[in-house]
Amino acid sequence: MDFTAHTGAIEKKRISCLIAGVYEKNKLTESAELINHLSEGMTLKILKQENFKGQPGDLLLLHQVPGCKADRLLLVGLGKKKDVNAKKYCKALSAAAKKVAESAVKQVLSTLVEVPVETHGTHWKARQTALLFQDACYRFTELKSEPGDLPNLDQVLVHCKSQEEAKSAARGMKEGKAIAEGMRLCKDLANLPGNVCTPGYLAETALKLADEYSKLKVQILEETDMEKLGMGALLAVSKGSRQPAKLIVLEYKGGKAKDQPVALVGKGLTFDAGGISLKPSQAMDEMKYDMCGGASVLGTLKTIAQLDLPLNVVGVVPSSENLPDGDAIKPGDIVKTMAGKTVEILNTDAEGRLILCDALTYTERFNPKTVIDIATLTGACVVALGKHATGLFANDDSLAQALLEAGEASLDRAWRMPLWEEYQEQLKSNFADMPNIGDRNAGAITAACFLARFTENFHWAHLDIAGTAWHSGANKGATGRPVPLLSEYLISQVET
Repeated sequence: MDFTAHTGAIEKKRISCLIAGVYEKNKLTESAELINHLSEGMTLKILKQENFKGQPGDLLLLHQVPGCKADRLLLVGLGKKKDVNAKKYCKALSAAAKKVAESAVKQVLSTLVEVPVETHGTHWKARQTALLFQDACYRFTELKSEPGDLPNLDQVLVHCKSQEEAKSAARGMKEGKAIAEGMRLCKDLANLPGNVCTPGYLAETALKLADEYSKLKVQILEETDMEKLGMGALLAVSKGSRQPAKLIVLEYKGGKAKDQPVALVGKGLTFDAGGISLKPSQAMDEMKYDMCGGASVLGTLKTIAQLDLPLNVVGVVPSSENLPDGDAIKPGDIVKTMAGKTVEILNTDAEGRLILCDALTYTERFNPKTVIDIATLTGACVVALGKHATGLFANDDSLAQALLEAGEASLDRAWRMPLWEEYQEQLKSNFADMPNIGDRNAGAITAACFLARFTENFHWAHLDIAGTAWHSGANKGATGRPVPLLSEYLISQVET
């Protein structure tokens, strides 16, 4: 999809669809007012006849409006002018994008950049335009014999009042498009079934990324390599699977050679049946999404490579399956991690922290500036925060604050959870250095406390995306989160 800034007269542009905003009580934006004037008041008259409320996301589609050369005029509700914030703006923009995606429209001209939004300018609004239009047009049809009707949209123009504004919009759209494409890769990988998207498939995807972008280098560690490194925890999880585990290591070198990298470590469980501690059968198919952390790392690296960001980033994705088998780990087994610490397995379904702890230890060799791990780690996080916010844990306040701000700016929000020493008391074992679970209380926190024991040597944050990585029900599918949050964080690191 092509995104371009437009500075001409909107009423003279021959295009499939023109988008303009309407506030509550039929108060028109500047562009909508122009079209209303050229139509000799017909636009406003129809709004009143249709009892248009103008709430954020309300839509009214008109055809062949007099005085306007666009085939269609899509009027979008914005709410009260003084109350338009980032969330309401994106709700309106997303509604318009979805309406366009469902129609036969091939080209659209949006004037919504002119809408004032609290604390956000042209750059941000243009970025959201590119991101939301691409997201609205996303369809996962790879495994359907007949994909059905797909969106026709191939060009989005964003109207700007000046060349200076057009330059800002162009930069924003470039970022938005790159973030959306990273989200698309993340969603495509996550939506694939476990019999297709195996650890080997993830590894092949990483290799293809390296072929596409010259600043990306990929190394795939096999199980024999992990054995030499002493990754007993990661290998213990893979014992029940016929698919060999992979440790996928991506290095993006866009900065100076001496610059410390930001490390992203993503859980890549391509299917999680729980192992011997078998999960309930209901909704077990959704456990193909247990690799969304790893998928988000690949998606984010695609985004930053496409933007050619001048910084260094390392992505580490431990990937395996967790299945019941005669050779699978059992409750009561004790394994030795790469860090030399021993872990008593009390529940084989608490496997994510096992593959992550060895990956985090491995990441130390890159001397990272910061380390962020991303994982669909605990159902307890979903209970605590629902589907709206990602759980954030960190041993560094400045890193936590930067991630929270990135989440707010990208509308991919996180909420900080405690990581107090008192919670470590729940991780005691009579037979090993620690168990892989605590008691039933504060499960998301004790999981983070487990990981914290392997991150004492660097600035670290943990994102529990169990509630935000995918939708269930009729709209089942991956969300692409937290690619926007991670991308925004990395972009901000360049700007600072």
